[in-house]
Amino acid sequence: MTDSRRILVTAALPYANGLAHMGHLVEYIQTDIWVRFQRMLGNDCLFVCASDAHGTPIMIRARKDGIPAEEIIEHYHRRFQEDFAAFHIRFDNFGSTHSSENRELVNLIYGRLQSGGHLQSRTIRQAYDEKEGMFLPDRFVRGTCPRCGATDQYGDSCESCGATYAPSELVDPISVLSGTRPVERESEHLFFRLSEFEDELRSWASGGALQDSVRKKLDEWFETGLQDWDISRDAPYFGFEIPDLPGKYFYVWLDAPVGYMASLLNLARRRDDIDFESYWTPDSDAELYHFIGKDIVYFHALFWPGVLQAAGFRVPSAVFAHGFLTVNGEKMSKSRGTFITAETYLQHLEPQCLRYYYASKLGPGVEDIDLNLDDFVLKVNADLVGKVVNIASRCAGFITRLADGHMSAALPEPALHDQFVAGAVQVAESYETRHFSRAMRQIMALADRANQYIDQHKPWLMAKEDGRETEVQAVCTQGLNAFRALVIMLKPVLPGLARAAERFLGENEWRWTDIEQPLLGRRIEKFKPLLQRVDPKAVAAMLEASRATMENTRPSTPSTEELMDEITIDEFRRLELRVARVSKAETVDGADKLLRLTLDLGDGQRQVLAGIRSAYQPESLADRLVVVVANLEPRKMRFGTSEGMILAAGPGGEDIFLLSPDSGAVPGMRVS
Repeated sequence: MTDSRRILVTAALPYANGLAHMGHLVEYIQTDIWVRFQRMLGNDCLFVCASDAHGTPIMIRARKDGIPAEEIIEHYHRRFQEDFAAFHIRFDNFGSTHSSENRELVNLIYGRLQSGGHLQSRTIRQAYDEKEGMFLPDRFVRGTCPRCGATDQYGDSCESCGATYAPSELVDPISVLSGTRPVERESEHLFFRLSEFEDELRSWASGGALQDSVRKKLDEWFETGLQDWDISRDAPYFGFEIPDLPGKYFYVWLDAPVGYMASLLNLARRRDDIDFESYWTPDSDAELYHFIGKDIVYFHALFWPGVLQAAGFRVPSAVFAHGFLTVNGEKMSKSRGTFITAETYLQHLEPQCLRYYYASKLGPGVEDIDLNLDDFVLKVNADLVGKVVNIASRCAGFITRLADGHMSAALPEPALHDQFVAGAVQVAESYETRHFSRAMRQIMALADRANQYIDQHKPWLMAKEDGRETEVQAVCTQGLNAFRALVIMLKPVLPGLARAAERFLGENEWRWTDIEQPLLGRRIEKFKPLLQRVDPKAVAAMLEASRATMENTRPSTPSTEELMDEITIDEFRRLELRVARVSKAETVDGADKLLRLTLDLGDGQRQVLAGIRSAYQPESLADRLVVVVANLEPRKMRFGTSEGMILAAGPGGEDIFLLSPDSGAVPGMRVS
C-alpha cells in the first residue's frame, strides 16, 4: 500500500439564518461520501466546516425579532449539527465564524494584507436608508432595471435581462427595509488589490485546481479584468470590527472562508495530533479541497486564493463545484411542498435513501441534479432492497437453519469473488474522481451478477433435497461474500447499513482492502431486515407536511413575489369565515408544531390541525372563540385529516395571535 495521504476537506459554510434543506444536503452528502472513502483507504483525512454567522441579514433579523444576533446564530448552529448528524454527515469539527479563532485569524490576515501593501482606502458612494440609519447592501435596494425596464429588480443585477449596474442606476429605487427611497452618501472603504494577483491566479487555475467549465468561466473574468474587492462595511453590522478602524467591520465574505482555517485551529487546540500550521504553509505537503456550490465560484476561485497568497498561506489543491438541485424537474417550491427541510424529510424517510439517490445522480461536473420523487422510490427499492439487501435475506436463512449459522471454509467459485475484487478497483477510481453515479452503476452491475449466481444455483430447491446441505452452505457463503463486498463498496454512501452488516457478519469496522479477502468459516448472526422499502405514502406525507409547515411559518410580511400572486374580489368572497368554539384541544403525538382542535360551529363539530403549539398550550384554548375558514376542502395530513383552517397572525414562534370575534359572537355566526 502507498503511504497515507494527508488531506483537509471543507464544505461551504451554511448561513445561520435558516434551516438546512434538500438543496443544502447535496453538497454535504457529496463531501461526506468522498471523505468516508478516503478514510476507508487509510488516508489521514480531516473534514471541517462551520456555520456562517455574520452579515446584514442576520443583523436585520435580530433587530426585527428583538433578540441578540448571537441567539439566532446559536439556534441555527445547533440545528445544523443535529440535521447533519442525522444524515450521517460526520465532521471532525463544526465551528462558527463568530469564534475567537476566526477573529484571531482574520486579524492576522488583515495585518499581513495591510503590511504587504495589498489594501487601499477609497471613498465610495452608497445607498443609505435614512429611516433605518444604515448603508444598504446592493441586494437591499430594489427598483426598475435601467436597461430593460423590468420592475422589482435587485440593486446589482437584473434577473430579466442579466444586466449589472450600481444601485444608483436603478429607476425609482426603494429600500427593502423601510420602503423609503434611499439617498446616496459617501463612506471610506478598504479594498483588497485582487488585480495584483492575476498572474498567480491564472497559473493556479490552469494547473488542474478547477473543473474545466469553472476554469473557462475564470478565463472570462480574467479577460474582462479583475476588480479590487471591497472588504469593509459600515456600522451597524454584525461581524468583527476592523481593529484600527472604529465603526468599520470586515465584510462577511472576508471572514467566512477564513472559517475553514478557524475550524481546523479550534480542532487542533483540542487535539495534540494535529499541527494547524502544517496544513496552511505555502510548502505544505497536505492536500486541501473545497467542495462548494457553483454560485460561489468567484469567491473561492479568485478572491479566496488571492487573499491566501497575499497573506503568506498556501492555496487550495482544488476547488470542486457542484450544481443546483431541482425537485420533480422544477425549482424547489413552497406551494408544491417540494421546498423540503432536512427536518421534514427525517420525520418521514430514512436518510440513507437520500444519500444513495444523490450518489446515483452526482458526477464530477457542475451540472444540476434532479430529485424525482417517483424515481427516488423506484431506484431505492429496486437497487438497495431488491438487489443488495435481498442477497443477504436469500442466503442467511439457509446458513442459519442448515449449518448452525456457520459459513463454509471455502468458496465454491473463487473466480466470482475475483470479479468483485477487480470491480472494486474500478469503483475506487470512480469514488476518487467524484464520479459517484458511475460508482453506483458499477456496484449495481456486480449486484446483478451476484443475484444471477444465486438464481442459477437455486439454494431454495437444493435445500429440499437430502444430503445437499454442504452445497447449500457453500452457495450461500458465496452469496454472502458477494453481499459483503457490495456493502463494503457502498459504505461511503450507506454507513448505517454497513455498520448493521458488520454486526450481522460478526466483523469489526471494514476498510476498503477487506474486499480482497473473503469471509470464511465465520458464524453469522440471525438475519434481521437491514433496510426497509420506501413507501410512496411516506413520500406523499412528506410533501404534505412540507407544504403545511411552510404555510404555518409563512412570514407576516409577504415577499414581492407573493404579493403579485393576486386573487379577485369574487374569489375572496367565496371564503366562508365563521365563528367556532374550541370544545377540545390536544397535542399531536410526533408533531412539534401541531395542535388537534375540535371545533363547534353550531351545526356540528369538525377537526382542525393547527400549527400553533409554539404559542398556545391546549388547556388555554378550551371554550375560546376563533374564526375558521369553514368551506376549505378537507386535507389529509400525516397526523389525520384537517377540516378547515383557523385564522391567526404574527411572525411565528411564540408570536402567533388567534383572531378572536366579538364577545357577543356565537358558534356558526358568519364573519364579514
